[in-house]
Amino acid sequence: MKDSSASGYVFAGVTRWQRGTQNGLFRMTVGDGRWERMSQGLPEDAYVMCITVDPVDRARIFIGTQHGVYRSTDHGTRWTKLALPEPDAHIWSIALHPTRRGTVLAGASPVGVFRSDDGGERWRRMPGSAVPDRLRMGAFVNRVMRMAVNPVEPDEMFAVLEVNGVMRSRDGGETWRDCNDDLLRLAEQPHLKSKVLTDYEQEGILDLHAVCMTAAAPGALFIAGRLGIFLSEDGAETWRDLEVGRFSPLTYARDIRVSPHDPRTLYATLSVAASGATGTLYRSADLGASWARLDHSIEADSTMMAIALDPRDASVIHCATRSGQVFGTHDGGVTWKECPLPEGSLGTYALAAA
Repeated sequence: MKDSSASGYVFAGVTRWQRGTQNGLFRMTVGDGRWERMSQGLPEDAYVMCITVDPVDRARIFIGTQHGVYRSTDHGTRWTKLALPEPDAHIWSIALHPTRRGTVLAGASPVGVFRSDDGGERWRRMPGSAVPDRLRMGAFVNRVMRMAVNPVEPDEMFAVLEVNGVMRSRDGGETWRDCNDDLLRLAEQPHLKSKVLTDYEQEGILDLHAVCMTAAAPGALFIAGRLGIFLSEDGAETWRDLEVGRFSPLTYARDIRVSPHDPRTLYATLSVAASGATGTLYRSADLGASWARLDHSIEADSTMMAIALDPRDASVIHCATRSGQVFGTHDGGVTWKECPLPEGSLGTYALAAA
């Protein structure tokens, strides 16, 4: 196989959602348009819920599955299963510590966080990471959807939970505490009441999918969820609605990312709902104060789920819908090309660039 790593790769993680027939991890060389299923070392039934690329060594990649964590050191060609204390833990998020090269955190369902301090060889479950559910969820099992590390104080980290709001650690992930009191205050506003899975109108404000932090605003925390995009500037003690609906008719937010090239620039996916019939990609150049649609020429047929920002070139951006449409631009959003995943990829959850 030709090594095209100099050109960069895009990775997509797929689960079998609803009537989907595909699952697993797929890789595409940037600019090529063709996907290959990566299988060496991965179980055939792997559902890939998250993909995290090491920003220092981009050949080193971690994925989360219903069978735990896997690691590749060769751009995703070969994979090794890592030895979690619970081998088949469902892993929905993976974060790498920015200053301690060996520290890796994995967020699970049911809610919990595992940590390794030697690059993934040995792990332990963090004792205070199983924060209790705020609502009686019935059959739905809450999960750690995304984690973010404070770039200025890297022992402070945050996690967003689906459907259980935000939790925070100030000791490198050893212990965690619930940070939802002020979010629930926001849910007293009529337009922020929403219930789908439970009988509680506070459910919507706790239904979170992504979180990010940026060195351009130390201490600021951006979260994306069912009801939009919210900001805390004091370590998740208080929150305000960024009111993204002023700029977009769609407000269901599935992903939010900071540009690796400009810490003031954010990207977010905005859609109708979890199972919506369309989706969009928006960009903010002023830390979320204003937003503009970036993907004017594309025709998404389902919820926009994920964003991949190229670490080499700020003009190269990809985004993916739940149904397996992947759109890419090489000119900062002026033109777009569709690079669809194999037919049946109806549970596309994750996208990453390496």
